[in-house]
Amino acid sequence: MNWLPVVVAMAVCIIIVMIRVFIGPGAPTRLVAFDTLNTLVVAGLVIVGKMFNHALFVDVAIVYALLSFTMTLYVAKYIQGDKF
Repeated sequence: MNWLPVVVAMAVCIIIVMIRVFIGPGAPTRLVAFDTLNTLVVAGLVIVGKMFNHALFVDVAIVYALLSFTMTLYVAKYIQGDKF
């Protein structure tokens, strides 16, 4: 299978999200953009795993997604102003 269109589409999405992370109007918007970027990284790891037929990339993607979700919860709570 030709993976070039998939890689180009992921790169375009990552560039768009990175622009939103840097010029977002506020902290909540930047947090959502950063979470979207983490989701794209997880999807990229799964695609790389499929490209090279290695299940290890999928395992790493699952752990990364769990850590990303936890980080998003803590940062959102910090932005809101509540104590941990």
